[in-house]
Parts: sequence; structure tokens; C-alpha cells
Amino acid sequence: QVQLVESGGGLVQAGSSLRLSCAASGRTFGNYNMGWFRQAPGKEREFVAAITRSGGSTVYADSVKGRFTISRDNAKNMMLLQMNNLKPEDSAVYYCATGWLTGPSNSSDYNYWGQGTQVTVSS
Repeated sequence: QVQLVESGGGLVQAGSSLRLSCAASGRTFGNYNMGWFRQAPGKEREFVAAITRSGGSTVYADSVKGRFTISRDNAKNMMLLQMNNLKPEDSAVYYCATGWLTGPSNSSDYNYWGQGTQVTVSS
């Protein structure tokens, strides 16, 4: 069992930055690939970014590439999402998840999820 808790969301203006954190407990954090997803009202959950267990490889959705950076600190059981130059369309509940094996952008490939943190970007 893995427990995931997101934090760092908030209300910011367009062009601002936020850093989301995902704290993990339970099984050995460093054994698992991890990712971030987001869901806006009335929309399906969408992939944002993913990172391998070692942190050596990352992948991003085209919509956030160049603005968001995913990272992890296995010693602290923590994953981060640095979000720069935020846009109103980035507004959503952001979720961290763990467990993907072959499909980092496929939500069904993840088996543990956090409760989410709200990010709202005003224009």
C-alpha cells in the first residue's frame, strides 16, 4: 500500500509559478515510477508529466512542455512539479499517482492516487 498526499496548490495570476509536492509513505518510494495528472471541471483527467523510479527519465504532455518540470527526491519520499508561466487553462485539480509500468500517460496504468490539490490561474 502507498499513501500519496499532494500540496502546494493555490490561486495565482497568469504568468506566475507554483510548485506542487507529493509526499509518499508506505512501500519503498524509489521502487515506483510516478506521474502527475490533472482534471478540470467537466473534463476528463489528463496526463501532465511522469518520471521513472530513478528520476533519470521524464515525459511531458505537449501542453506543459517547456513550462513544467517534474522531479523527485527518493531520500525524502517526495515528488515535485514546478509549474512556471501558468495559464488559465492550467486550472484544475492536480493529482499525483504511482505505479505505471509501460504507459506513463495512461491513467489506468497507475494503481495509487492522491486526493488532489487545486490550482486556479486567473487571467
